[in-house]
Amino acid sequence: PMAVRAMKSGAYDFIEKPFNDQELLERVQRCLQQQQEQNAHTATRSFVLNKMERLTAREQEVLGMVVDGLSSRVIGDQLGISSKTVEVHRAKIMDKMGADSVASLVRMAMLASIG
Repeated sequence: PMAVRAMKSGAYDFIEKPFNDQELLERVQRCLQQQQEQNAHTATRSFVLNKMERLTAREQEVLGMVVDGLSSRVIGDQLGISSKTVEVHRAKIMDKMGADSVASLVRMAMLASIG
């Protein structure tokens, strides 16, 4: 019960007595590594969310449809705009997000939505 409570409260690990010094050091190092990875993920997600906030409402709408795998023609048909206009929106989205490919853009969108 104590270990479960500790983990639910945010503990990374739980060591039962008796333990040796080497085990303690290894567990602390592992916990520090996990914290660094979590911090890096959080920073990256915040960076992406900040970029997404710069998109207009229409650009966010187009982004969602691009992430869903829709073509510019289909997006245009659904939004009542030309595929050329969709391409302009896509180019602006790519520029604002700093994405060099649609795959990169999709990864950013997934990171922002998954967290």
